[in-house]
Amino acid sequence: MGLCRITLIHLYLLPLPDAGRETKGVRSMGKTRVVAIVGPTAVGKTALAVSLSRRFAVEVVSVDSRQVYRGMDIGTAKATPEERAQVQHHLIDVVEPTSNFSLALFLELAHAAIGDIAARGKLPLLVGGTGQYLWALLEGWRVPAVPPDPAFRAEMESLARDQGHEALISRLAQVDPQALATLDLRNLRRVVRALEVHRATGIPRSQSRAKGQGAYDALVISLTMPRAALYARIDARVDAMVASGWIEEVRRLLGQGITPEHPCMASVGYRELAAHIQGGASLEEAVRNIKASTHRYVRHQYAWFRLKEPRIHWLDASEPAKAAEEAAGLVQPILSS
Repeated sequence: MGLCRITLIHLYLLPLPDAGRETKGVRSMGKTRVVAIVGPTAVGKTALAVSLSRRFAVEVVSVDSRQVYRGMDIGTAKATPEERAQVQHHLIDVVEPTSNFSLALFLELAHAAIGDIAARGKLPLLVGGTGQYLWALLEGWRVPAVPPDPAFRAEMESLARDQGHEALISRLAQVDPQALATLDLRNLRRVVRALEVHRATGIPRSQSRAKGQGAYDALVISLTMPRAALYARIDARVDAMVASGWIEEVRRLLGQGITPEHPCMASVGYRELAAHIQGGASLEEAVRNIKASTHRYVRHQYAWFRLKEPRIHWLDASEPAKAAEEAAGLVQPILSS
């Protein structure tokens, strides 16, 4: 925990590219105003955030459960050094790959980052595709502080190996059926965590996250595009990531003692490439699996960012310049009031 706080302070002290500008209207009715730019992976969220930073005094708070890990840059599609030079980013590279990163820790760090940004007269931009993190932040979830139970986790992982992943899903269905609709059930770690919280509290994880009073006045913008076009963009990006050194990035992590069982390796693509490096799959097979897994992940993201959600302003990302103009048109009025 201490390491995370120190890292966050370090990020605050980086030079700000627009330190002389301030944004009016960062508070409304006693609440801090924030703008969220969300949507599925590869849809263009970072590019839109950078575009808005050219018009408004903003700083980015990453809402991504994977970009928090150091050394995992290519596969998590972190903002490039050039993009980070244009607009300050927070909650990127805050923990080592060996660390566990939780929703509770995200909320602690995100609230601190937003408060710091607003105190300096700038607009916090919440940018990312982890829907659970976004709504927990905006809805004021009170997340139970249940520490990891290594013995219980080992027992559940052993059960999954012996009886299959479905044995854990069956257990979860018995104690927390509502979680089945929101959890990525292919992510063993998340299923075990839901069981762990229920075991420690006696309360289903889906019900234990009581909503408090949200601290923010939020404008939520989500990018989307036709699914076939998005899948084509994802596939092209996967190919580009592999060409730009993703395999070497995974090999470096394995060389540091990171195994496919570490939580950080649940990020789409890392276990697939680890299997290739360790001789369990051809590169062609690994890349094909990554693309298929990313398509599934997109469907999971749309479960959090529903097209009929009234709190979301949807913009078509098929025409980036037009989407940027529309987004700026949504942001300008709230800063002028």
